[in-house]
Amino acid sequence: METRSQWGTRAGFILAAVGSAVGLGNIWRFPATAFENGGGAFFIPYLFALLTAGIPILIMEFTMGHKYRGSAPLTFKKMNKKTEFIGWWAVLVAFVISTYYSVIIAWAMSYSVFSFNLNWGSDTEAFLFNDYLNLTVEPGQTGGFELGVLIPLLLVWAVVLGVLFKGVKKGIEVANRIFIPALVIVFLIIVIRALTLPGAIDGLEAFFAPDFSQILSPDVWVAAYGQIFFSLSIAFAIMITYSSYLPKKSDITNNAFIVGFGNSSFELLAGIGVFAALGFMAGQVGVGVDEVVAGGVGLAFVVFPEIINQFPGLNGLFGFLFFASLVLAGLSSLISICETYIAGLVDKFKISRTKAVALGGGLSALISLLFATQGGLFFLDAADYFINQFGVAFVGLVEVVLIAWVLRKVNDLKSHANGLSDIRLGSWWTISLAGITPLVLGYMMFGLFKQNLLREFGTDTGNYENYSNAFILWGGWAVAIGALVIGILMSMTKWKASSAEEQETLSKEAK
Repeated sequence: METRSQWGTRAGFILAAVGSAVGLGNIWRFPATAFENGGGAFFIPYLFALLTAGIPILIMEFTMGHKYRGSAPLTFKKMNKKTEFIGWWAVLVAFVISTYYSVIIAWAMSYSVFSFNLNWGSDTEAFLFNDYLNLTVEPGQTGGFELGVLIPLLLVWAVVLGVLFKGVKKGIEVANRIFIPALVIVFLIIVIRALTLPGAIDGLEAFFAPDFSQILSPDVWVAAYGQIFFSLSIAFAIMITYSSYLPKKSDITNNAFIVGFGNSSFELLAGIGVFAALGFMAGQVGVGVDEVVAGGVGLAFVVFPEIINQFPGLNGLFGFLFFASLVLAGLSSLISICETYIAGLVDKFKISRTKAVALGGGLSALISLLFATQGGLFFLDAADYFINQFGVAFVGLVEVVLIAWVLRKVNDLKSHANGLSDIRLGSWWTISLAGITPLVLGYMMFGLFKQNLLREFGTDTGNYENYSNAFILWGGWAVAIGALVIGILMSMTKWKASSAEEQETLSKEAK
């Protein structure tokens, strides 16, 4: 029987887990979310969410992967044979995300090159949508390939698949030992330079100025939990998979705290760098900081190029460093996302890692070509919204309710973690998993379903981004529902004999 892969060192695992958690959302989602939800006051619900949802779920998933020694599908099967589909559902959500996440990294690669000559010109929005993406078709239409996206996309997949072919210890661990220190160094340079710009203090004041009246709003608390949830790579199979490669004697709880606070520290660093730069831009154009704040694609590929245009010197270098940081953060996250379905294929069908990477990674790379077309941005936008809201968040809710209330595995997992960890789990962890997290996630999901169903069938007018009914159905809902349906179908296929035998043996050991 083939021995399961293992991390070479504890530091290797922590760097890989941090690399998975620290992604594009840390840089372009967190600063705007914090600013819009109370500024400095937002850190109160944010820290509460980290301690009652983020770290507790990290500990839970680290413990599951370590205890049951398997990918997400195998782990859930060992817990209860009827719950295997949840593992596959999470894996399919990760698969969908990998198909378009790779394309955003490709954009960042292109923009790192554009930085040197400021190729985006003075109208950065027109350059992104008209010149670079060539967005000249209607939503639902593909048009032709855009070589400026296609070529870097192929390079992204060459790097990611090359790392994955090398395996856990020689591939993923080595890559993250390079990517994560490089990311931190590059981003520190960006932050230091941004802090020296005129107007930087105004940006920081806008970012940190507390509006305590907002923390009484339920929406602000939901935003805090949502940020923690989406930024920590929890509930879509990654942390279960990564922790399954840990040695038998591993400090699970301590590792979770390091990863959780490491991720949040980088988010804070990103907020400081981004708002220092936004303060500079606001001063240059003579408007308030609130008028230049943006998040997501708009911040990275429209606002930041505008900021770089106005730099007093070394524009090209600063631009290159910023987009290089996006590439590094994106690659480390994409590698972890792909590893979830590679591990699932290896466990389920007992094929070689090489075949699993070729099949799973190759299929994801092939599908990603859709997003490198003229209409690719529309498909990306719809898939991202629906798979995140009705995939990641929904899987997380089902996962926590299942473990805490249906299978009643909380005490079992607590005993396993406490037997290995310096920081022992008590009632805080139990209350968080069984009470606080399900309530908040349930409230989030109720609000999301209500909002989107009202758009479709109720009094609210217009779909998400005013897309047509047909496009929302096939480009959004079908993607999110398809992940669940295919996950159920995958759970109905038979395990290879050796995998089943291994599963039975380890299940008995776990009891």
